[in-house]
Amino acid sequence: MTPRNFQLSRALALAVLAGGVSACGGGVISREQVQYVEEPATQLYNRGADALERQRYPQALRFFEEVERQHPYSSWARRAMLMEAYTHYQGNQYDDAIEDAQRFIALHPGNESAPYAYYLVAICQFERIMDVGRDQGTTERALAALNDVVRRYPESAYARDSRLKLDMVYDQLAGKEMAIGRFYLDRDQHLAAINRFRNVIENENFQRTSHVPEALHRLVESYMSVGMTDEAQRMAAILGYNYPGSDWYERSYALLTEEGVAPVATEEARRRGWLGRTLGTVF
Repeated sequence: MTPRNFQLSRALALAVLAGGVSACGGGVISREQVQYVEEPATQLYNRGADALERQRYPQALRFFEEVERQHPYSSWARRAMLMEAYTHYQGNQYDDAIEDAQRFIALHPGNESAPYAYYLVAICQFERIMDVGRDQGTTERALAALNDVVRRYPESAYARDSRLKLDMVYDQLAGKEMAIGRFYLDRDQHLAAINRFRNVIENENFQRTSHVPEALHRLVESYMSVGMTDEAQRMAAILGYNYPGSDWYERSYALLTEEGVAPVATEEARRRGWLGRTLGTVF
């Protein structure tokens, strides 16, 4: 089982299988039989769980849907609804999984499995994040969904995992800013590039990402290109203080040296050091 499947299947077990349901054996039956043969909810549910375990997702969905149809007011129907969401997720049918999970939340907002439903929505959005060169609408939706989990259930295991994924989403969004900034820089649109690079180092959520050292160096490049030497020196000083051994600082130092200038560290940079607390005096 992959880490992806293990993580969500374990969470799902905590959310909806706490009642001790075990999948039972049984022969494969046709869709017509599932639709028209009345069966106990437990038997239908267990057959769906068995099909899911065997990765027979369409068959599993039919059993879970039949639980809802035949036993709409039972606790098994609520469990089956969430299992439909999980089954769609396992089949990489993210839109359907999100729809199922949101339907569960709308109908059972106070249910003990609601946190898992919110988490599943977030994971479906998170796993669809595109590369930084593409539109980041999915990334924004993942960000909103993960923050929703953290806000609603801050002490839960779902929130702890969501916080880890939030760092990855912020890194993705900062990477997008860097890609746009480089695009402008390559076309000598330096002021537009500066705005993007500054956003990476000024945005509180981006300051812990892996893109900050490059953003500082690109600011050095951009400021030097428009003749703003003092600003270039200050950015290089912050870069050198916070990332003294990085390749980006070596590049900035070499660039300034070629132009006959050197980084100038402010007293604030020496005293506090951390990037986020030097910007107020640097700009």
